[in-house]
Amino acid sequence: MTLRELADRLECRLEGDGDLEVTRVSGIQDAQPGDVTFLANPKYEKALASTRASAVILKEDAKAAPCAMLRARDPYLAFARAVGLFAPVSRPAPGVHTLAAIASNARLGADVSIGPFVVIGEGARIGDRTVIYPNVTIGPGASIGSDCTIHSNVAVRERCTLGDRVILQNGVVIGGDGYGFVRRGDGTHEKIPQVAVVVIEDDVELGANTTVDRPAVGETRIKAGAKIDNLVQIAHGVSVGRNVLMAAQVGIAGSTDIEDDVVFGGQVGVGGHLTIGRGAVAAGQSGVTNSLDARAFVAGYPAIDSREWRKASVLFRRLPEMKRRIEQLEAQVDKLTRALSQPERSSE
Repeated sequence: MTLRELADRLECRLEGDGDLEVTRVSGIQDAQPGDVTFLANPKYEKALASTRASAVILKEDAKAAPCAMLRARDPYLAFARAVGLFAPVSRPAPGVHTLAAIASNARLGADVSIGPFVVIGEGARIGDRTVIYPNVTIGPGASIGSDCTIHSNVAVRERCTLGDRVILQNGVVIGGDGYGFVRRGDGTHEKIPQVAVVVIEDDVELGANTTVDRPAVGETRIKAGAKIDNLVQIAHGVSVGRNVLMAAQVGIAGSTDIEDDVVFGGQVGVGGHLTIGRGAVAAGQSGVTNSLDARAFVAGYPAIDSREWRKASVLFRRLPEMKRRIEQLEAQVDKLTRALSQPERSSE
């Protein structure tokens, strides 16, 4: 692809030789002639001076580079799109593999691709152009939208629903039983039947081995545009808002309502029956034990305002020293108190 073609497709302003051929996207330090690189983080500006790339994607007002430039309003977004343009196409051909087991009354859309050892249950529906890789199980009555990608070893349980353009990475489980038990009089536990559904709306992506549980009543819902990383647990009855971002190993307890545009860093834990306001952010490893207002930014355990947490974390390292000083001061106060409490000797 020529730089001129790439600039047109990325809607960038080209400065340099538009006839140069580029074949891939690489990092600044690894790039070779024929590569296009990008600069979105200022800390890599020094590395740009010595890059061997044929072209660089950078901000519209960035300093000139030693190679051709594609100036973009959002260089990181342009980089992401460039990677997609150069990525090899690996979509399997449409058709149903002879080793797939498809119920007679399941409905398959046009141009679907069904791999070997896929099981699709009674009454399930698969939308147009959806790709289902080997060893996937689609339960009875489940509904999968159009243009979805379901990677190997995924399980979509009975009666659950996926919208259009949903991506499920390897090992995702949709609709496993929620964690619900009632203690009997003898101390044992009776399982609460988890018979409701999970709904995944359009343009959601779930990372590898993420699980979304079904509740006993109502639904668990992940709304359009949410992007969820690997090893995330979404418990029964949770509502995840539009365009929410969750990094790896986040855990959400049951019946919590997460509003639109919320961001959770890695290993954030959120208690049950809470409301997380729109645009709230929890830093990595935070423990959220109370509801959060819209646009709150919290950190720590229990999670508090991020600025207060940073101040407190500075003091944590000084606690041993502060303890010694307090003990010394207490000893001095005790000594002075005892001295002052003794009666004065009369002079002879």
